[in-house]
Amino acid sequence: MLLGLWQATGFLVAAMLITLSPGPDNLMVLSLGISRGRRQGMVFGLGCALGCLSHTILAALGISALIAASEWAFLGLKLCGGLYLVWLGIQAVRSTGGVSVAAQNGDGSDRLWPLFVKGLVANAINPKVVLFFLAFLPQFVDAGRGDVAWQTAQLGGLFTLQAVILFGTIGYFSGLVGQGLNRAPGAGRWLDRVAGGVFIALGVKLIAWS
Repeated sequence: MLLGLWQATGFLVAAMLITLSPGPDNLMVLSLGISRGRRQGMVFGLGCALGCLSHTILAALGISALIAASEWAFLGLKLCGGLYLVWLGIQAVRSTGGVSVAAQNGDGSDRLWPLFVKGLVANAINPKVVLFFLAFLPQFVDAGRGDVAWQTAQLGGLFTLQAVILFGTIGYFSGLVGQGLNRAPGAGRWLDRVAGGVFIALGVKLIAWS
């Protein structure tokens, strides 16, 4: 059975507000789009958005509840996620900034797949997203409609769809900003450092978060 109209509409409005509020995913998409270009920002955002599908499956199957209930499993996931973000930040900070945003927007297709994977992994191993899906999706499940797991899967799919659109929009427009900024000499290197700083700060915050 499909979601009810008001059920889906209410969830979609709440999901969009949450996705647009300042958070790790959209901050990473924004900073990467500015430093690397709109295509790179959009592809990274697509990876982040599709990472939600893994949390949807876990929530529907109830595995997220097991992870959240296990202190050691949750701690391990949190450390892995934080260290991964720090690693991404260090890579960006160490970048020479030799390739301009404008050039990457033209011929950088070979670099897009790694960015997609990085966005996918960064979201998939984020324990905050695990808990978010575990707490958020059930609020819009109507037990009277039956098949709770199927409703949860539909809600997760709807959340992923709107995240793809919104993250893509953020990546596109942040890339346009980056194109303008990158016309200044040496801007590419500083943009990389700013993006790297955002990634490192988010990683450290995730590790320290309890």
